[in-house]
Amino acid sequence: MKFSDREKEVITSKIQLYFREELDQTIGSFDALFLLDFFAEEIGPYFYNRGLHDASALLHERMDSITDAVYDLEKATELSR
Repeated sequence: MKFSDREKEVITSKIQLYFREELDQTIGSFDALFLLDFFAEEIGPYFYNRGLHDASALLHERMDSITDAVYDLEKATELSR
C-alpha cells in the first residue's frame, strides 16, 4: 500500500494524536511513520481485500437490480419467461 507524502503526514499526525490522547504517550514522527508502514504492509491487505469484497457484493446487488429492471421492461410474447 503506497501513500503520497501528504497522506503520510496526515496519517502520522493522527497516529501521534491517538497515542497522546488515548495512551497518554508521545511518539515522534519517525515512530509514527514506522507504525504506518507496518500497518500498511501487514494489516493493509486485510482492509484492501474487505473493500474489494464489499465492492463486489455491491456490484452484484446492482447488477441484479438492473437485470430485474430489464425483465420488467420485457413485453409479453408466446416465448416470454
